[in-house]
Amino acid sequence: MHVPDGFIDAPTSLATGAVAAAAVAVSLRGARRELDERTAPLAGLVAAFIFAVQMLNFPVAAGTSGHLLGGALAAILVGPYTGVLCVSVVLLMQGILFADGGLTALGVNITNMAVVTTVVAYGIFRALVKILPRTRRSITVAAFVAALLSVPSAALAFTLMYAIGGTADVSIGKVAGAMVGVHILIGIGEAAITALTVGAVIAVRPDLVHGARDLGQRLQLRVNGELVDAAEPVGPEPVAARTSRRGLWIGGLLTSLVLAGFVSFYASADPDGLEKVATDHGIDEKAEDHAYADSPLADYGVKDVDDARLSGGLAGVIGVGLTVVAGTAVFWSVRRRRTGADTSPAGTSV
Repeated sequence: MHVPDGFIDAPTSLATGAVAAAAVAVSLRGARRELDERTAPLAGLVAAFIFAVQMLNFPVAAGTSGHLLGGALAAILVGPYTGVLCVSVVLLMQGILFADGGLTALGVNITNMAVVTTVVAYGIFRALVKILPRTRRSITVAAFVAALLSVPSAALAFTLMYAIGGTADVSIGKVAGAMVGVHILIGIGEAAITALTVGAVIAVRPDLVHGARDLGQRLQLRVNGELVDAAEPVGPEPVAARTSRRGLWIGGLLTSLVLAGFVSFYASADPDGLEKVATDHGIDEKAEDHAYADSPLADYGVKDVDDARLSGGLAGVIGVGLTVVAGTAVFWSVRRRRTGADTSPAGTSV
């Protein structure tokens, strides 16, 4: 759902840019309560994983594809404030390095894909967690439903923005119906990816999943021959916990590199939901070329590398690497600094 330049007029783009900037500023402050030395690297990994999975367009209807937006996944794994920042980092990297999403439309894209998806998804997720049994399966089910509903919510948000500042004279009713219809289908894919990923992390380290704080069963680690609750303050992080966390990070990074560097070659080449609706309904009438359309990594390929598989794979690997570095740097800088009276990581009581 990356909106290119020219879809939305300048005043609306400026307004959404202000909204996005305010949301990022609030999220930077809120992320300090969600992040610490243990969870900041995980947030960087989440951003890199979202970047990788967004390269995997999957077919949803005849001639239409979709891809992960990532707001629900990020919010559940690392918290809503950090989740907004995760997706924003991805969008910034995509817009500047890969000519994906217009630069003048960056505020539109952050508002739609980072803010709306995260706020809607996390609100639905927390509501479901409160009424469902306190089990790992409930967390996964809540993640599925939240992710599913977050995608058409973003589609509606875009339609509202287009109704206010669209550059073509089109039927907003028809656009809304088409956008919501196709993005419900895309939401099913989003929900499956989100639920599978959240379930996999919970199975390994539920104490690191922000949305699993209310689980009744705590993760236990064997330290010096004794079982210790991983969420209890026990001074320095136990070696077993540190090793487990490092293994999760390495495994997640390798998975992201494989997805972006190899699996992405087999992604659907069909236009995504927004592109399809834009073509069918004339929204793209005044679309503009990206300012960085000739950049070395534009369109997720390395310039002057003729082999399509190698070009796309290298671009994906570079994107994952740059995103994990940029994301980790951001989250490390805003992390909550632990004190002697506060040795447990934010959001790890489960």
